[in-house]
Amino acid sequence: QVQLVESGGGLVQPGGSLRLSCAASGNIFEIYLMAWYRQSPGKQRELVATITSGGSTNYADFVKGRFTIARDNAKNTVGLQMNSLKPEDTAVYYCYISHRNSEGYMYQYWGQGTQVTVSS
Repeated sequence: QVQLVESGGGLVQPGGSLRLSCAASGNIFEIYLMAWYRQSPGKQRELVATITSGGSTNYADFVKGRFTIARDNAKNTVGLQMNSLKPEDTAVYYCYISHRNSEGYMYQYWGQGTQVTVSS
């Protein structure tokens, strides 16, 4: 089993910045994709950004140029730097990983979510 623990959410004014962090622990063998999703009330969970084990990144159009995803493979962590935040970025942000165990089976894991509120 692998556990994900997120931190860094909170309340910030429009135009401000926040940094989210997610640490994976447990029986880790190989983490492939790491990503951040978000979900606002009444909306479906949506992809924010992804990063492969090799460092290739992809971003949703609504965060391009404002958010940056980064990972530390040695520490099994992934971060999301969020700048120029807008009220519409308000959501619960979830960390996600795809993981291969020592037997070769792939599993997906989710963090518990951290609330980000952008408001004046």
